[in-house]
Amino acid sequence: MMQTPAPCGYARATSVDAAIAALVEHGPGARIVAGGHSLIPMMKLRLARPDALVDINDLGAELSQIRVDGAELVLR
Repeated sequence: MMQTPAPCGYARATSVDAAIAALVEHGPGARIVAGGHSLIPMMKLRLARPDALVDINDLGAELSQIRVDGAELVLR
């Protein structure tokens, strides 16, 4: 028997700004996915049921450098 995830929304972000907008649009039930090696199996077992997935796989250039600077998260 094949297990399939519950239906959810999906947005493939083309920029960091688009990813943030999708997260705001879909609200607190949205989850970022950048591989899904742990989230997707949990969804198949229905242990995780996000309202939407925001895919950031295409943002490698924009997210190549992530660091914490004081109280801020800096993306470059």
